[in-house]
Amino acid sequence: MHGWIILDKPHGLGSTQAVSAVKRALRTQREISGGTQKWKVGHGGTLDPLATGVLPIAVGEATKLAGRMLDSDKIYDFTLAFGVQTDTLDLEGKPVAHSDHRPTPADVEAILPRFTGPIEQAPPAYSAILIDGQRAYDLARKGEAVEMKMRAVTIHALDFVGQDGTGDALASVTLAAHVSKGTYIRSLARDIALALGTVGHVTMLRRVKAGPFSLQSAISLDKLDEAARGGGIVQLMLPLTAGLDDIPALPVTPDEALALRQGKALVGKPHTGLLLAMEGETPVALVQASGPDIRVVRGFNL
Repeated sequence: MHGWIILDKPHGLGSTQAVSAVKRALRTQREISGGTQKWKVGHGGTLDPLATGVLPIAVGEATKLAGRMLDSDKIYDFTLAFGVQTDTLDLEGKPVAHSDHRPTPADVEAILPRFTGPIEQAPPAYSAILIDGQRAYDLARKGEAVEMKMRAVTIHALDFVGQDGTGDALASVTLAAHVSKGTYIRSLARDIALALGTVGHVTMLRRVKAGPFSLQSAISLDKLDEAARGGGIVQLMLPLTAGLDDIPALPVTPDEALALRQGKALVGKPHTGLLLAMEGETPVALVQASGPDIRVVRGFNL
């Protein structure tokens, strides 16, 4: 029970609520099986209630890797509706600006390169960013003016997926975005609309990949609950190492594994970079190698 549950998060459910749902499923399985073990649970990247799709949930020792998921690239599909901008930059907010201008497909295709590569964007006022110790969305809900500082992000790819509208006047456009950590799709949509001479907001947002995890391995909450009642959650889980596919393995002996578990450094193994120390099939620790020295970055109690 140390690994990843990849949820296909439904619309309307927040990331914290999704974690709570997984905890309930684990509790249900524990009660049915008569077990007593409790497991740490955490998510690997916030997903707005409006959004659906890939939400990695870490269980047990995998929670030590949740921070790596926060730093990973993400891929989203999203629909940008033109003509109305809302205060939340999505369809749950109140209209704050209108425009009668509608771009053409050619306009959209021509503007996308401007938003590909390193860019700067201002996060939405309705976001969880801390401002003087308070969440930006709390300040915005109180009607206070919220100044969001520009931040540097990277859009690795931005592709035209589909459109809706009559003739050359687009009512909406669906795009696919491969983005770095810290990117707000709602802000990206807002800025694209403004660059097209109109305004807009996000009406659909679906995360199709987070780090190494994609929709192919994602399950619904209904399937998770069904598995819990049958005592089979572990059959739906990906191993802890699934979140470390990009990290080279470093085989270690039982004595070396014991030393790493005790927080000791290994000497005499000339490697460089971040490695995953493995005793056979068992992950021992994430280690940082520098010349002959190997030191523990994150140990696993397995």
